[in-house]
Amino acid sequence: MYEDLKGKVVFITGAGSGIGKSTALSFAQQGANIFVVDINETEGKRTKEQCEALGVESAFIKADVSSGSEVEEAVRTCLHIFHRIDIGVNNAGICIGGLTAKSSEEDFDKIISVNLKGTWLCMKHQIQAMTLQGGGVITNTSSIAGLIGLKHHAAYGASKHGIIGLTKTAAVEYASKGIRVNAVCPGTIHTDWVGRVTAKLNKAHPIGRIGMPEEVAEAIVWLSSEKSSFVTGQSLVVDGGRISGEN
Repeated sequence: MYEDLKGKVVFITGAGSGIGKSTALSFAQQGANIFVVDINETEGKRTKEQCEALGVESAFIKADVSSGSEVEEAVRTCLHIFHRIDIGVNNAGICIGGLTAKSSEEDFDKIISVNLKGTWLCMKHQIQAMTLQGGGVITNTSSIAGLIGLKHHAAYGASKHGIIGLTKTAAVEYASKGIRVNAVCPGTIHTDWVGRVTAKLNKAHPIGRIGMPEEVAEAIVWLSSEKSSFVTGQSLVVDGGRISGEN
């Protein structure tokens, strides 16, 4: 248990499924109160209810993170309900495959808007609130695609590299304000995006399998706790050794 997380307010996007949902539930198990943000109302409300079943307070708002007005309203609503944001987890994202020369302009713009702009918008408003309250912690979900090149993921890779740039910049800018900012870089994780898990996909990870959402959630919870109080501006890789070297 992370006793320092009990009673904290966690603002988390993309919390309706996958890594976001697992992270919300992991924080709730630590006694944190959860503000769920997702574009899928049905799944978002389900996560809210599951958090409440763990004995914590939780609220949900439907929002598109690529919309500045919707992100601002989400942060305002969280502050109205909980009066503060101690932890921000900017996890919402989309993935559309495509070669560099074959991707459509529409797909490129959509990925950048949701993944990169959306992360920036959330950070912008979270940091404003955290500065006023005297500190906080933010974790952004990047990817191993933010550290290396992955075929068929031109726009996605660009967005995830950009998230790491945002993370490092904000960490330097706001460390003196008591705000830590880090990123997690998952390898292939067993979410709805992955679909059928093949032997080839498992073998791409030296550990012999793809990851589970709960394993990334545990990393985010640690980064948000006092156990990592001297960690900021970092990109924590959670990938079963996939990008460590030749396998």
